[in-house]
Amino acid sequence: MNANEFIIQFHFQKKVVLRERRRMKQFIAEKLLKEGRKCGSEINFVFCSDDELLDINRKHLDHDYFTDIITFDLSQKGSCMLVSDIYISVDRVKDNAKTEGVLIGNELQRVIFHGLLHLIGYKDKSVGQEREMRRMEEQWMEDFSLYTQ
Repeated sequence: MNANEFIIQFHFQKKVVLRERRRMKQFIAEKLLKEGRKCGSEINFVFCSDDELLDINRKHLDHDYFTDIITFDLSQKGSCMLVSDIYISVDRVKDNAKTEGVLIGNELQRVIFHGLLHLIGYKDKSVGQEREMRRMEEQWMEDFSLYTQ
């Protein structure tokens, strides 16, 4: 299997700088391969505004609050081939970066990895799940840092 056979696309409805896109796509594909996902998987990242993501949150999840990310798993049940649309609020990412005292680019990477981790089965509803999700986000951040050197 070749990581280049994954379809990973970035769609910018709201401007944000996402550095090293080609490496990010390759890194994501390799991580998904290691998780047993099949080539041909298609993941679309849509970078949008708070208002756009709030509208999606209301319409599809019946939630009336801002969030930084919503991951829609459109895969066939039981399939190793992933199909997903992942919506990311650029406004929330910027606010979270400021609150956490991190660079916007780093927060954007963390949120991208967060969505992917949800997609491969990680949850964050309980304290223990959230702790594990954060640990995996940090691991992927570190892995990507090493990957781009």
